[in-house]
Amino acid sequence: MPSLSRSRSLSTPASATPASASAAEEVPRRLPPLLRRAWYGLNQCFRQRIAHLEITPDQYSILRWLSEGDPKGLTQRALTNLMTSDPNTITSTLSRMESAGLIARQTHELDKRAHRVRLLAAGTRVFENAKLVAQGLEAQLLAALPAARRERFLKDLEFLADACTGASERASKKRVKAQGVSRMPGE
Repeated sequence: MPSLSRSRSLSTPASATPASASAAEEVPRRLPPLLRRAWYGLNQCFRQRIAHLEITPDQYSILRWLSEGDPKGLTQRALTNLMTSDPNTITSTLSRMESAGLIARQTHELDKRAHRVRLLAAGTRVFENAKLVAQGLEAQLLAALPAARRERFLKDLEFLADACTGASERASKKRVKAQGVSRMPGE
């Protein structure tokens, strides 16, 4: 099995490999590693560019969801779903954001067990600054594609994201169904 060189930078596309490289040295293009590499590179670049704002990419995403959502705020459960994360991670992230004065949490007006999260003025200011950074980075990255292909690329990526979500939901339902069928009453 050929060894995969780690000397190639994440920023160097596979197509930049010298033409003289043998076919045996080429790494096959597979969706999971390509998506992971793209996401990791994007996340790290964005993290560096917003470091001066003292937020993380996940905190930016929460600020964006809150900015785009109901003006009264969103529940923690809704944020967990939108972020495709787990409740403990979101709770921890929100605690740090609340301590930084970016958001406020209050008991939901209809369900006293739930918390509604809303943006504070400082959160809106940080979001607006980070949004400019995000838009600039997005434009820079999409410029790697010919202008005529960009919208199609984004539609295809959205289709893949929806397919991944659907596959995950189907697998979860199968797991729950299998657990329910295999368990004896009272277990």
